[in-house]
Amino acid sequence: MSEPPKQPRIGIIGTGAIGGFYGLMLARAGYDVHFLLRSEFSTVSQQGLRIDSHVHGLLTLDNVQAYSSAADMPPCDWLLVGAKTTGNNGIAPAIAQAAAPGARVLNLQNGLGVEEELRALLPDSLHLLGGLCFICVHRTGPGQITHQALGAVNIGYYSGPAADAAASLAIVEEGAALFHAAGIDSVAMDNLDKARWQKLVWNVPYNGLSVLLGASTTPLMADPDSRDLIQGLMAEVVRGAEACGHELPEGYAQHLFNITEKMPDYRPSMYHDFVEKRPLELDAIYVRPLAAALAGGCDMPKIRALFQSLAFIDRANR
Repeated sequence: MSEPPKQPRIGIIGTGAIGGFYGLMLARAGYDVHFLLRSEFSTVSQQGLRIDSHVHGLLTLDNVQAYSSAADMPPCDWLLVGAKTTGNNGIAPAIAQAAAPGARVLNLQNGLGVEEELRALLPDSLHLLGGLCFICVHRTGPGQITHQALGAVNIGYYSGPAADAAASLAIVEEGAALFHAAGIDSVAMDNLDKARWQKLVWNVPYNGLSVLLGASTTPLMADPDSRDLIQGLMAEVVRGAEACGHELPEGYAQHLFNITEKMPDYRPSMYHDFVEKRPLELDAIYVRPLAAALAGGCDMPKIRALFQSLAFIDRANR
């Protein structure tokens, strides 16, 4: 197994809000970071990246190592995937092109089964890890990002050429160390599938309802009917996780509900995808969890109704 150098070269596959934020933070920490962009390539290569952070202040990266093609990127030891799941067929070749031998691919996408989908498209020689981002961040324009709160990235090993559990844990700890050096909280996860269900407890209600009701988190949390609906959706995710063999921590849904009440007003990523007429990430966040829970004997009728409404809206929107 090829070991990465002590100062790894990092590639960002998909420089949107997530990729741009973490890439800039890693570059500011002194890492050699290379950014793959599509429509924003010209703007970012000429004007750089800018983050208006309510936590860290104004952050800028003027001399961005930007690329419009992965074929032009140098071989990267770590690749952070910030692109949407709806484009996985297109980004897999880019990952393979930009990967150094034995590269670590950290998938920062939302939803269930996202590593399984990406794994089938990648060379077996690459390590694939999952990263769960707990952050309030969104794009406001080409190369411009607003960071409202949070920022932690929890990491778990999915699959690859690691010889055993100790080797895979060492790779996960390498990834966590990168984020720690950039001032970002990161912990190792021993059960990636369970962790993805935990994140769905938040993603399922707030992403979908932000589109369906046209509302950000503050009004959703202020109205008694939407509050009840959020808690009902959260409870179904918890039951779905249990049907799949994952018992979530006691009171976990209520914990996330309480955290959201204290958060600054936030519009989730699905809302921005809807406004910008991009495909909604319905498969990863709704279709796969519904199917997995049903296979375990658990129907989730509120989530199914939310998904069906979003599917109609998505088709009409595009």
